[in-house]
Amino acid sequence: MFELLRNLGAWLVDGDRWTGSDGIAHRLAEHLQYSLLATLVAAAIALPVGLLIGHTGKGAFVAINLSSFGRALPTVGLVVLVFLASGLSMWPVYIALVALAAPSIVTNTYAGMTAVDPDVKDAARGQGMRGHQVLFQVELPLALPLIMTGLRLALIQVVATATIAAYVSFGGLGRYVFDGLAQRDLVQVLGGAVLVAAVAVVLDLALSALQRVILRHRPA
Repeated sequence: MFELLRNLGAWLVDGDRWTGSDGIAHRLAEHLQYSLLATLVAAAIALPVGLLIGHTGKGAFVAINLSSFGRALPTVGLVVLVFLASGLSMWPVYIALVALAAPSIVTNTYAGMTAVDPDVKDAARGQGMRGHQVLFQVELPLALPLIMTGLRLALIQVVATATIAAYVSFGGLGRYVFDGLAQRDLVQVLGGAVLVAAVAVVLDLALSALQRVILRHRPA
């Protein structure tokens, strides 16, 4: 065990390992690209859905059940299915990652909106606010903590799952995991897993800090 850890440490700090098209820096950039783009697309789709159903109370049953269905989808199976339909491209990976991220965003956004005190919304309407003003000036700021939590959960899930890009011959940190398994190189497999975990932790801490800043400066 000690020998394995020592070899893992040597693998991670090897300067040559960080350079070139197969280096850690390049694979890390690819992994971040896949993860951030998929999460942004998922947020662009899921946030409006969560806000709409939370504000109007309509369509909640369908949206939440679709989100649950999205959680239940086997990610690798979805990648293979889209891969067979579209051919060799990044589309299968992005579709699978978006499908993975969207449910957390929808459910947390909806939960945040429904958690807003109805009396507060009634008071806002009593002051002459229109529907969109109540949504963006009252409900959204109050629901923001749960919405941000949903975004954090989605991003961490996507980072951990973006290793599947290597499953269909693309890059990212999953390349070390899949190549290591193929080569029976346990050090490389562990190195890839450690790097993915480190990226997930760093991004979670960064989003947590951003969340604190946003909540500190939100309207009272």
